Amino acid sequence: MNRGNNEFFNIIKPIINNCEFDKLKDIRHHGITRYDHCMRVAYYSYIVTKFFRLNYKDTTEAALLHDFFTDEVVEENFIKRLTNHPNIAFLNASKYFKLNKMQEDIIKTHMFPITLTPPKYLESWIVDIVDDIAAVYEKVFSVRKELSAATTFLFLLLINYMR
Repeated sequence: MNRGNNEFFNIIKPIINNCEFDKLKDIRHHGITRYDHCMRVAYYSYIVTKFFRLNYKDTTEAALLHDFFTDEVVEENFIKRLTNHPNIAFLNASKYFKLNKMQEDIIKTHMFPITLTPPKYLESWIVDIVDDIAAVYEKVFSVRKELSAATTFLFLLLINYMR
């Protein structure tokens, strides 16, 4: 993320200064922290919606809040976990921030098609797609890092064994 982008940081400042949102820094998500994942989705959603002259301010805020939950969704069924967390994130976000209808839609539909209800706004579609791309990137990068660590460990074991 470009730290020189003051406009982006001015938009997200009230959210990242929230004590409850700050707790996302301690939660692992896609191989990074949930905070970092939300920041990535917010930043790229900001870039895309600003480029297309859409409502980038509201989109950026909602994208930052799309995974705003500090407890893991405790459903045994993987699909239920995926479908329930947008509503939990929305409830948390609306406790601390005033959200409009578009922001509500962005948060609640960011897991489409898993959540079944399609997004109503172009901005919601953008966050949904950016979130999907970010999740895949983060997972691939995380697996690559784990494989690299495992390969290094095995290589060191092999060298030690050959002595």
